[in-house]
Amino acid sequence: MGCCGSVERTKREWRPLEDRSCTDLPWFLLFTVFCVGMGSICSFTIVTGGAARLVFGYDSYGNTCGQRNERIEGVQLSGLDHTDRKFVFFLDPCNVDIVQRKIKSMALCVSLCPTEELKTYQDLKRFAMLNGSELCSYDMAGHKYPDLPERVSKCPKLPVPPSKPLPVFNRCTPVDISCYAKFAEAVVTFVGDNSVLHRLIAGVAASKEIIIGLCVLALGENLTTMITFYDTSVPLYDPHGDHSLHLGRPPGTSVLWWLYIDHRLYGNSTTNKVQEDVELSRDSGQALLVYAGAATVFTIILLLLMLFMRKRVALTIALFHVAGKVFIHLPLLTLQPFVTFLALLLFWIYWILVLLFLGTSGNPVQNEETGLTEFRLTGPLQYLTWYHAVGLVWITEFILACQQMTVAGAVVTYYFTRDKNRLPVTPILSSVLRLVRYHLGTVAKGAFIITLVKIPRLFLMYIHNQLKGKENACSRCLLKTCICCLWCLEKCLNYLNQNAYAATAINSTSFCTSARDAFVILVENALRVATINAVGDFVLFLGKILIVTTTAFAGVLLLNYQRDYAEWLLPLIIVCLFSFLVAHCFLSIFEIVVDVLFLCFAIDTKYNDGTPGKEFFMEKALMVRTCSKDRCRR
Repeated sequence: MGCCGSVERTKREWRPLEDRSCTDLPWFLLFTVFCVGMGSICSFTIVTGGAARLVFGYDSYGNTCGQRNERIEGVQLSGLDHTDRKFVFFLDPCNVDIVQRKIKSMALCVSLCPTEELKTYQDLKRFAMLNGSELCSYDMAGHKYPDLPERVSKCPKLPVPPSKPLPVFNRCTPVDISCYAKFAEAVVTFVGDNSVLHRLIAGVAASKEIIIGLCVLALGENLTTMITFYDTSVPLYDPHGDHSLHLGRPPGTSVLWWLYIDHRLYGNSTTNKVQEDVELSRDSGQALLVYAGAATVFTIILLLLMLFMRKRVALTIALFHVAGKVFIHLPLLTLQPFVTFLALLLFWIYWILVLLFLGTSGNPVQNEETGLTEFRLTGPLQYLTWYHAVGLVWITEFILACQQMTVAGAVVTYYFTRDKNRLPVTPILSSVLRLVRYHLGTVAKGAFIITLVKIPRLFLMYIHNQLKGKENACSRCLLKTCICCLWCLEKCLNYLNQNAYAATAINSTSFCTSARDAFVILVENALRVATINAVGDFVLFLGKILIVTTTAFAGVLLLNYQRDYAEWLLPLIIVCLFSFLVAHCFLSIFEIVVDVLFLCFAIDTKYNDGTPGKEFFMEKALMVRTCSKDRCRR
């Protein structure tokens, strides 16, 4: 018996694109039931009022703003009619609980947010009389605010800052958000000096136009790199082609050193400037020195790696060459990252909204410490949050697996079609239709296996963060070892799953059968797999680094001449992260294409020898550059 009950065959008969049947149907039904459960959680929050409480807001007595409420047993001032009170007002909006990440303040429903600063209780009284919006507790009359002794605990903290209601969630939010600086400074624990944090934030605010421009530049660089890969069919690392990847780094490093020298000269000439400006110039010069030194070290390492790997690069040129042709024939593959990102974005927005709904769902519970009424899930309902968390991982992996299966199906169709002029009009759409019709169960099963590994790793990472500084050296080492092992296992399973999807796209077999067959093929070609993965991943990594360093270099040039601030770190980090993520999304598709092509090539060379009736499917360029004469005869 084979994996998951499948009958093990003595010899695998590969019939590319000939037979199609539904695979792993029970897993598709299981995933459908799970998704119905995810939808039921959303319906539960809507029916029980959690969604309404999040959108319209509620006060500290369990009343939803903007509607008539029912009385809650044991809670005073509940069951009020708030039809005319549509906004939530916090008496002390700056009192933030960092651990629970919420505002520790009494909340009231008011008819109007204060539009100007209220400094005294007389101002509170005047605002209530003129606008009909009482900002103190419901059991206090507005015209008696200055005289009542309980005004200190039941009225807002003075002075009351002006605020505006949020567009959707109807919360009175202070116009001046400086009161949340303490919250930000507490969250950013790596910043010891508050002035440093303020300077970083000021640097981002002052350079927001530059950041947006650099992000657009990074997107353009990715498109240019993709065009270079696809249109020319000659990758940047080809020793006989474009040498920009080899020679791009030394000039950039030289310019950084030139900027550092220029900055030193500029700083030394500011003898008449104030001391603060001199210190800012010195900080900027030190930052340039760090950037130039890091670029120098990276350039040396890069040149050494290129020197030692120059002979091995030729082993992957053929696959990259054919991958370039794949993108020429299937240009819509370049849009696949955008489609996947859009699907992930929509799901993540839905997931976050439902999570917020869950935070305001449940039974009213009075907080013993503050005396305020909160809504919490109790009993078996508290496990809905865990179910929702599992759904985040599983469905996210499912969407990514659908991308891999779609790309694999299109590449397999291209490879095993001898006459490329007879390709389907829309191979990618055909691949999507085959996925939806036959292989959703296989994708769901592969995504679930990754989920089984990822959730324990995330849980251990959460425990490690919570116990940081409290656990001993032995437990800390054990946790890190477990996290590292699970991470490695996850990467190996991801690679095996990707090849299993390709095998399913070729032969329409179940996940376990496809994974077994793909594993056998990969083991038989272990040396080739190691070479292609090492060299190919390194080349694609160089492409990502080229995009990131070019964007960072442009950022240094632009920020260097904006001398009103010296903190470049945060703006550059934002730009570099964006450029790397975009480059990763684009080049990961190229990597998937190369891996699928290699699996197709290995299957082709194993079961065909070029004789009549067993002709190769591969292109002549791939055969000439990769096959030995005794194995690939024409």
